Amino acid sequence: MTKSAPLILTLALDERSFAFLDEKRRRYFPPERNFIPAHLTLFHQLPGERVAAIQDVLERTCRERARFPLSVTGLLSLGRGVAYTLDAPELTGFRSGLAREWAPWLTAQDRQKHRPHVTVQNNVDPKDASDLLARLTAEFVPFEATGIGVDLWWYRGGPWEQVGRSAFR
Repeated sequence: MTKSAPLILTLALDERSFAFLDEKRRRYFPPERNFIPAHLTLFHQLPGERVAAIQDVLERTCRERARFPLSVTGLLSLGRGVAYTLDAPELTGFRSGLAREWAPWLTAQDRQKHRPHVTVQNNVDPKDASDLLARLTAEFVPFEATGIGVDLWWYRGGPWEQVGRSAFR
């Protein structure tokens, strides 16, 4: 089997929550590095040569799962950036099931404990990140979002290329 580009799996969010987070990312992420919309990464590097098998698992798994709530709970320092944190037991269970299914394929990064977040700033001076964290924290009001499915992407070094979306029922 030949090696192909890796795949990234992200959680698709409801339109309102996505719009809020994406607006923050467009505003605060360095524009010369902002190739992709706001996203919550579930897996950073799945084997591209397994794309058909991965899509089959996603279609089956997502068909069986209802949309689920997520709580946007606060902000997180990334040192050189800022992210919104999310909490959802259903998300943890969903991702854990996929991780068990794909265990032989997972990188060390994808085997780590998953900490759901959406990065809205990265690769900036730590002082700028600290200032933004303070500003966003001061105005933050927790809110509910909804996981509506998953998006599978090719990663080829630049902007991600969407393979497809598998929607929850």
